[in-house]
Amino acid sequence: MKNTLAELGKLSKFVAISLPVVLSIFLVRMQSLADQELSPLECRVKKWDIPVSLTGENQNALPQKQKVPLIERLPITCCQGDTSCLDEVLYGEISDKKALVSAIARSLQYLRTANAAAAYQNYPVAGITRDRVFKSLTRFRELLLKTNSATELHQAIEREFVLYQSVGNNTKGSVLFTAYYEPLYAASRVPTAEYRYPVYRLPPDLKSWPKPHPTREELEGADGLQGAKGKLRGLELFWFRDRLEPYLAQIQGSAKLQLPDGTQTTIGYAGNIAYNYKSIGRELIDDGKLPQEGVTMPTILDYFQKHPQELDIYIPRDRSFVFFQENYGQPAQGSINVPLTAERSIATDKSLMPPGALALIRASIPFANPTGMEEQIISRYVLDQDAGGAIKGAGRVDYFLGTGKIAGDRAGVTVSNGQLFYLLLKSKN
Repeated sequence: MKNTLAELGKLSKFVAISLPVVLSIFLVRMQSLADQELSPLECRVKKWDIPVSLTGENQNALPQKQKVPLIERLPITCCQGDTSCLDEVLYGEISDKKALVSAIARSLQYLRTANAAAAYQNYPVAGITRDRVFKSLTRFRELLLKTNSATELHQAIEREFVLYQSVGNNTKGSVLFTAYYEPLYAASRVPTAEYRYPVYRLPPDLKSWPKPHPTREELEGADGLQGAKGKLRGLELFWFRDRLEPYLAQIQGSAKLQLPDGTQTTIGYAGNIAYNYKSIGRELIDDGKLPQEGVTMPTILDYFQKHPQELDIYIPRDRSFVFFQENYGQPAQGSINVPLTAERSIATDKSLMPPGALALIRASIPFANPTGMEEQIISRYVLDQDAGGAIKGAGRVDYFLGTGKIAGDRAGVTVSNGQLFYLLLKSKN
C-alpha cells in the first residue's frame, strides 16, 4: 500500500503491483550523503560504495536485462565514533524492537505462502532462495531479541551474515530514497453538498474493458465529478470534500478516513487501468509554473491552494486511475499482502529485489522537531514488503513512514541518495 504526500503523483500501479507508489520523484534537488558532515569521509561514503573490484567494467557492458541487481560483499565495519552505521533506535529509551519483530513475523508469514514460492522460483540472483531468506530472518530475529546494544547486534551480523548490495543507478551502489505514508482524510459514505469528489470500487468487468482503456479524464471528467455519467456509475465508494484528496489517495494507494459520525475506516488499493502514472509536479515544472530545482510536495500543494482552478487542468494529464476497496480499519498493506510497519517497511522493484527479505538501508531521512525538519543519516533494518509503479530499477527505494500528518510532512521532503543491502546468512550456516 503506498501512500505518499511527498510524491504528489507517481503512482502508476499496475494490477500486478500492489499499492505503493513512489514518493517525491519530483523533488528535483537530490541531496547526497556526501554532503553530510557527520563523520570522516571514509566512514560516511567510501566504504559504503561497491568496490570497483566487485563490479569491474563487465557490469556496465552487459545489456540491461542481464545486469545483476545485487552484488555480494562482507558486512560494513563501523568506523569508531560513526554511530550513523548502527540502528541505535532499536535499543533506545523507547525501543523499536517490537515493531521490527512484528515486521519480521509478517515477512515470515509471507515466505510460507505459494506466492512466495512462485516469486523465488526464478529469482535472478544466484544464492538467494526463499529457504535462505527464511532462515536468515529467523536467525536475525534470534539475535535481535538476545542482544543488548546496536554494536553487539552489528558484531553478530558481521560474524554470521553476508550482504548483497544493490548496484543502484550507477553500479556503485547509489540508490535514490523517497518516502510514502498513509494519509488521513475526512470523507463520507454518501454524497452531500460538502462531500462531492468520489473514489471508486474496482469495476467487476474491468478485465473485459477494451484497450486502450478510457483515460482518467474520460472516466471522471476534467473536474472529477462526471463519473456517474459513464463506466464508473454506481461504483462510488466514498466522497471527499477536496478535489485533490481522492487523487492523492490514488498516489498513496491507501488512506485512513474520518467519517462525519466520528468513526474511522480505511481504504486500500484494489486495481488500476492500464496507464502509467504521470507526475503533475513535473508537469508544473515543464510548464514553467514551478522552478526547475527545489520543488517539494509542500511546494506543489501550496501552488494548488493558490490556484485551485488549475487542478482541473493538471490532474487530467495523469491518465492513470486507481480503484479502492474498504479495509475497515486494517493497516496499509504491501504488495506481498502483509501489513506495512512504519519505519520498518520499504518498497522496491520486485522484478529485481527479493520480496519479504531483510534489508539494511542507509540514507538521509528528515525527522520532525519543534522548529521544523532535521536531516539525519540513518541505518535501519527493514523488510522489503511493498512495490510501486514509480519504483523501478535497482536504484530506487520508497520508505514507509506511517500514518497521518507528521508522516506526510516528512514524506513530502524525503529525497536523498543512499545505499541498500540485503542480509543473508553465510552459506555454511
